[in-house]
Amino acid sequence: MQENELKALVSLLDDEDAQIISHVEEKIISLGEEIIPFLETEWESNLNPLVQSRIEDLIHVLQFDILKGKLVAWFEDDNNDLLEGMWLVATYQYPDLELQKLRQDLEQIYYEAWLEFKTDIHPYDQVKLLNSVIFNKLKFGANTKNFHSPGNSMINVVLETRKGNPISLCVLYMLVAQKLKMPVYGVNLPNLFILTYKPENENYNQFYINAFNRGLIFSKEDIDNYIAELRINPQDTFYQPCSNQDIVLRSLRNLVNSFDKIGDHSKSEEIKTLLQLVSKGTDLGL
Repeated sequence: MQENELKALVSLLDDEDAQIISHVEEKIISLGEEIIPFLETEWESNLNPLVQSRIEDLIHVLQFDILKGKLVAWFEDDNNDLLEGMWLVATYQYPDLELQKLRQDLEQIYYEAWLEFKTDIHPYDQVKLLNSVIFNKLKFGANTKNFHSPGNSMINVVLETRKGNPISLCVLYMLVAQKLKMPVYGVNLPNLFILTYKPENENYNQFYINAFNRGLIFSKEDIDNYIAELRINPQDTFYQPCSNQDIVLRSLRNLVNSFDKIGDHSKSEEIKTLLQLVSKGTDLGL
Protein backbone atom coordinates (compact mmCIF):
# COMPACT_ATOMS: atom_id res chain seq x y z
CA MET A 1 0.00 0.00 0.00
CA GLN A 2 1.35 3.43 -0.97
CA GLU A 3 1.95 6.09 1.69
CA ASN A 4 -0.81 8.34 0.36
CA GLU A 5 -3.23 5.40 0.63
CA LEU A 6 -2.11 4.77 4.21
CA LYS A 7 -2.60 8.43 5.09
CA ALA A 8 -6.09 8.34 3.61
CA LEU A 9 -6.85 5.24 5.65
CA VAL A 10 -5.64 6.81 8.89
CA SER A 11 -7.60 10.01 8.14
CA LEU A 12 -10.79 7.97 8.35
CA LEU A 13 -10.10 7.25 12.03
CA ASP A 14 -11.94 10.46 12.98
CA ASP A 15 -15.15 9.30 11.28
CA GLU A 16 -18.25 9.20 13.46
CA ASP A 17 -19.59 6.01 11.86
CA ALA A 18 -18.66 3.05 14.09
CA GLN A 19 -18.83 0.61 11.17
CA ILE A 20 -16.38 2.68 9.14
CA ILE A 21 -14.01 2.91 12.13
CA SER A 22 -14.20 -0.84 12.65
CA HIS A 23 -13.48 -1.53 8.97
CA VAL A 24 -10.54 0.89 8.93
CA GLU A 25 -9.05 -0.61 12.11
CA GLU A 26 -9.36 -4.15 10.73
CA LYS A 27 -7.65 -3.07 7.50
CA ILE A 28 -4.77 -1.39 9.36
CA ILE A 29 -4.26 -4.38 11.67
CA SER A 30 -4.23 -6.73 8.65
CA LEU A 31 -1.16 -4.87 7.35
CA GLY A 32 0.90 -6.26 10.24
CA GLU A 33 3.85 -4.98 12.23
CA GLU A 34 5.47 -3.23 9.24
CA ILE A 35 2.92 -0.43 9.57
CA ILE A 36 3.86 0.43 13.17
CA PRO A 37 6.57 3.04 12.29
CA PHE A 38 4.11 4.75 9.94
CA LEU A 39 1.44 4.83 12.66
CA GLU A 40 3.92 6.27 15.15
CA THR A 41 4.78 9.06 12.70
CA GLU A 42 1.10 9.75 12.09
CA TRP A 43 0.47 9.89 15.84
CA GLU A 44 3.18 12.53 16.25
CA SER A 45 1.83 14.74 13.44
CA ASN A 46 -1.87 14.38 14.22
CA LEU A 47 -3.45 17.02 16.46
CA ASN A 48 -6.78 15.24 17.00
CA PRO A 49 -6.77 13.58 20.47
CA LEU A 50 -9.42 11.06 19.38
CA VAL A 51 -7.40 9.97 16.34
CA GLN A 52 -4.24 9.82 18.45
CA SER A 53 -6.01 7.58 20.96
CA ARG A 54 -7.22 5.26 18.20
CA ILE A 55 -3.73 5.11 16.70
CA GLU A 56 -2.32 4.24 20.13
CA ASP A 57 -4.83 1.40 20.45
CA LEU A 58 -3.92 0.09 16.99
CA ILE A 59 -0.20 0.17 17.75
CA HIS A 60 -0.84 -1.70 20.99
CA VAL A 61 -2.89 -4.40 19.21
CA LEU A 62 -0.11 -4.89 16.65
CA GLN A 63 2.62 -4.99 19.29
CA PHE A 64 0.59 -7.40 21.42
CA ASP A 65 0.23 -9.74 18.43
CA ILE A 66 4.02 -9.63 17.95
CA LEU A 67 4.55 -10.44 21.64
CA LYS A 68 2.15 -13.40 21.50
CA GLY A 69 4.08 -14.92 18.62
CA LYS A 70 7.48 -14.38 20.24
CA LEU A 71 6.36 -15.71 23.62
CA VAL A 72 4.89 -18.88 22.13
CA ALA A 73 8.12 -19.43 20.17
CA TRP A 74 10.19 -18.93 23.34
CA PHE A 75 8.13 -21.49 25.27
CA GLU A 76 8.48 -24.03 22.46
CA ASP A 77 12.27 -23.64 22.38
CA ASP A 78 13.99 -26.33 24.45
CA ASN A 79 17.03 -24.07 24.94
CA ASN A 80 15.12 -21.01 26.05
CA ASP A 81 17.17 -18.25 27.62
CA LEU A 82 15.76 -16.94 30.92
CA LEU A 83 16.79 -13.34 30.36
CA GLU A 84 15.13 -13.40 26.95
CA GLY A 85 11.95 -14.74 28.56
CA MET A 86 11.94 -11.97 31.16
CA TRP A 87 12.66 -9.44 28.40
CA LEU A 88 9.56 -10.64 26.52
CA VAL A 89 7.46 -10.18 29.68
CA ALA A 90 8.79 -6.62 30.01
CA THR A 91 8.08 -5.78 26.35
CA TYR A 92 4.37 -5.99 27.13
CA GLN A 93 4.78 -2.64 28.91
CA TYR A 94 7.97 -1.49 27.18
CA PRO A 95 7.74 -2.66 23.53
CA ASP A 96 10.88 -0.78 22.47
CA LEU A 97 13.06 -2.37 25.16
CA GLU A 98 16.22 -3.92 23.72
CA LEU A 99 17.44 -7.31 24.92
CA GLN A 100 21.04 -6.28 24.33
CA LYS A 101 20.67 -3.41 26.82
CA LEU A 102 19.56 -5.89 29.51
CA ARG A 103 22.51 -8.15 28.72
CA GLN A 104 24.90 -5.22 29.13
CA ASP A 105 23.36 -4.20 32.46
CA LEU A 106 23.63 -7.76 33.78
CA GLU A 107 27.17 -8.08 32.50
CA GLN A 108 28.12 -5.07 34.61
CA ILE A 109 26.59 -6.64 37.75
CA TYR A 110 28.40 -9.89 36.97
CA TYR A 111 31.68 -7.99 36.61
CA GLU A 112 31.20 -6.33 40.00
CA ALA A 113 30.59 -9.76 41.57
CA TRP A 114 33.44 -11.43 39.68
CA LEU A 115 35.93 -8.91 41.12
CA GLU A 116 35.22 -10.18 44.65
CA PHE A 117 34.28 -13.80 43.94
CA LYS A 118 36.29 -16.83 45.07
CA THR A 119 35.89 -20.39 43.80
CA ASP A 120 37.88 -22.16 46.51
CA ILE A 121 35.61 -21.38 49.45
CA HIS A 122 32.51 -23.02 50.99
CA PRO A 123 29.24 -22.50 49.05
CA TYR A 124 27.81 -20.57 52.02
CA ASP A 125 30.70 -18.12 51.76
CA GLN A 126 30.24 -17.80 48.00
CA VAL A 127 26.61 -16.87 48.60
CA LYS A 128 27.60 -14.36 51.28
CA LEU A 129 30.07 -12.73 48.88
CA LEU A 130 27.42 -12.44 46.18
CA ASN A 131 24.92 -11.13 48.75
CA SER A 132 27.41 -8.43 49.73
CA VAL A 133 27.78 -7.26 46.13
CA ILE A 134 24.12 -7.38 45.11
CA PHE A 135 22.46 -6.16 48.29
CA ASN A 136 25.13 -4.00 49.98
CA LYS A 137 27.32 -2.61 47.21
CA LEU A 138 24.74 -2.35 44.41
CA LYS A 139 21.78 -1.72 46.76
CA PHE A 140 19.27 -4.12 45.23
CA GLY A 141 16.39 -4.96 47.55
CA ALA A 142 12.75 -5.77 48.15
CA ASN A 143 10.12 -3.28 47.02
CA THR A 144 8.04 -3.56 50.18
CA LYS A 145 6.57 -0.04 49.88
CA ASN A 146 5.01 -0.71 46.47
CA PHE A 147 4.87 -4.49 46.42
CA HIS A 148 2.05 -4.78 43.85
CA SER A 149 3.57 -2.44 41.26
CA PRO A 150 3.70 -4.11 37.80
CA GLY A 151 7.23 -2.73 37.51
CA ASN A 152 8.37 -5.28 40.09
CA SER A 153 7.88 -7.99 37.45
CA MET A 154 9.66 -6.01 34.69
CA ILE A 155 13.36 -6.89 34.65
CA ASN A 156 14.34 -3.52 33.11
CA VAL A 157 12.53 -1.61 35.88
CA VAL A 158 14.19 -3.77 38.54
CA LEU A 159 17.62 -3.11 37.03
CA GLU A 160 16.90 0.62 36.93
CA THR A 161 15.25 1.12 40.33
CA ARG A 162 17.17 -1.66 42.16
CA LYS A 163 13.84 -2.75 43.66
CA GLY A 164 11.82 -5.87 42.90
CA ASN A 165 9.58 -8.68 44.06
CA PRO A 166 10.72 -12.18 45.10
CA ILE A 167 10.80 -13.64 41.60
CA SER A 168 12.47 -10.72 39.81
CA LEU A 169 15.18 -10.45 42.48
CA CYS A 170 15.70 -14.22 42.30
CA VAL A 171 16.01 -14.04 38.51
CA LEU A 172 18.62 -11.30 38.76
CA TYR A 173 20.51 -13.18 41.47
CA MET A 174 20.35 -16.50 39.60
CA LEU A 175 21.54 -15.05 36.29
CA VAL A 176 24.58 -13.50 37.95
CA ALA A 177 25.27 -16.62 40.07
CA GLN A 178 25.14 -18.92 37.06
CA LYS A 179 27.59 -16.72 35.15
CA LEU A 180 29.89 -17.24 38.15
CA LYS A 181 29.39 -21.02 37.65
CA MET A 182 27.38 -21.35 40.86
CA PRO A 183 24.72 -24.13 40.78
CA VAL A 184 21.90 -21.77 41.73
CA TYR A 185 18.35 -22.34 40.45
CA GLY A 186 14.82 -21.12 41.01
CA VAL A 187 12.33 -22.94 43.26
CA ASN A 188 8.54 -22.55 43.12
CA LEU A 189 7.26 -22.30 46.68
CA PRO A 190 3.61 -21.40 47.37
CA ASN A 191 3.33 -17.62 47.85
CA LEU A 192 7.10 -17.18 47.63
CA PHE A 193 9.77 -17.71 45.00
CA ILE A 194 13.21 -18.71 46.28
CA LEU A 195 16.53 -20.11 45.07
CA THR A 196 18.42 -23.30 45.77
CA TYR A 197 22.14 -23.94 45.74
CA LYS A 198 22.30 -27.54 44.49
CA PRO A 199 25.94 -28.63 44.26
CA GLU A 200 27.13 -31.57 42.16
CA ASN A 201 29.91 -32.08 44.70
CA GLU A 202 28.65 -34.60 47.27
CA ASN A 203 30.82 -32.98 49.96
CA TYR A 204 28.27 -30.14 50.17
CA ASN A 205 24.56 -30.23 50.98
CA GLN A 206 21.79 -28.53 49.04
CA PHE A 207 20.49 -25.38 50.69
CA TYR A 208 18.20 -22.45 49.90
CA ILE A 209 18.44 -18.68 49.40
CA ASN A 210 15.79 -16.00 49.88
CA ALA A 211 16.74 -13.14 47.54
CA PHE A 212 13.75 -11.11 48.77
CA ASN A 213 15.34 -11.17 52.23
CA ARG A 214 18.83 -10.04 51.17
CA GLY A 215 20.04 -13.55 50.30
CA LEU A 216 19.14 -15.22 53.60
CA ILE A 217 20.41 -18.82 53.66
CA PHE A 218 18.08 -21.51 55.03
CA SER A 219 17.54 -25.28 55.01
CA LYS A 220 15.08 -27.92 53.86
CA GLU A 221 13.75 -28.08 57.42
CA ASP A 222 12.83 -24.40 57.17
CA ILE A 223 10.79 -25.17 54.04
CA ASP A 224 9.17 -28.09 55.87
CA ASN A 225 8.08 -25.70 58.62
CA TYR A 226 6.86 -23.12 56.09
CA ILE A 227 4.73 -25.73 54.28
CA ALA A 228 3.37 -27.00 57.60
CA GLU A 229 2.30 -23.46 58.55
CA LEU A 230 0.44 -23.15 55.24
CA ARG A 231 -1.26 -26.46 56.00
CA ILE A 232 -0.64 -27.92 52.56
CA ASN A 233 0.89 -31.22 51.52
CA PRO A 234 4.61 -31.12 50.68
CA GLN A 235 5.50 -31.60 47.00
CA ASP A 236 8.83 -32.30 45.37
CA THR A 237 8.50 -29.04 43.39
CA PHE A 238 8.75 -27.10 46.68
CA TYR A 239 12.35 -28.28 47.12
CA GLN A 240 13.81 -28.81 43.65
CA PRO A 241 14.79 -26.49 40.76
CA CYS A 242 12.05 -25.39 38.39
CA SER A 243 12.35 -24.65 34.66
CA ASN A 244 12.80 -21.30 32.95
CA GLN A 245 9.27 -21.73 31.58
CA ASP A 246 7.96 -22.06 35.16
CA ILE A 247 9.71 -18.82 36.11
CA VAL A 248 8.23 -16.85 33.21
CA LEU A 249 4.78 -18.32 33.86
CA ARG A 250 4.98 -17.23 37.48
CA SER A 251 6.12 -13.74 36.42
CA LEU A 252 3.07 -13.49 34.16
CA ARG A 253 0.79 -14.62 37.00
CA ASN A 254 2.34 -11.93 39.21
CA LEU A 255 1.54 -9.37 36.53
CA VAL A 256 -2.10 -10.47 36.44
CA ASN A 257 -2.34 -9.90 40.19
CA SER A 258 -0.46 -6.60 40.00
CA PHE A 259 -2.72 -5.13 37.30
CA ASP A 260 -5.82 -6.33 39.18
CA LYS A 261 -4.56 -4.75 42.42
CA ILE A 262 -4.13 -1.35 40.73
CA GLY A 263 -7.48 -1.65 38.93
CA ASP A 264 -6.13 -2.03 35.39
CA HIS A 265 -8.32 -4.99 34.50
CA SER A 266 -7.93 -4.69 30.72
CA LYS A 267 -4.18 -5.29 31.03
CA SER A 268 -4.82 -8.10 33.49
CA GLU A 269 -7.05 -9.79 30.90
CA GLU A 270 -4.39 -9.40 28.21
CA ILE A 271 -1.78 -11.08 30.42
CA LYS A 272 -4.28 -13.89 31.07
CA THR A 273 -4.48 -14.27 27.28
CA LEU A 274 -0.70 -14.69 27.16
CA LEU A 275 -0.86 -17.26 29.97
CA GLN A 276 -3.52 -19.26 28.17
CA LEU A 277 -1.43 -19.26 25.00
CA VAL A 278 1.65 -20.72 26.68
CA SER A 279 0.25 -22.81 29.54
CA LYS A 280 -0.98 -25.66 27.31
CA GLY A 281 -3.89 -26.54 29.53
CA THR A 282 -2.04 -26.43 32.86
CA ASP A 283 -3.66 -24.91 35.91
CA LEU A 284 -3.04 -21.17 35.70
CA GLY A 285 -3.60 -20.68 39.41
CA LEU A 286 -5.50 -17.45 38.81
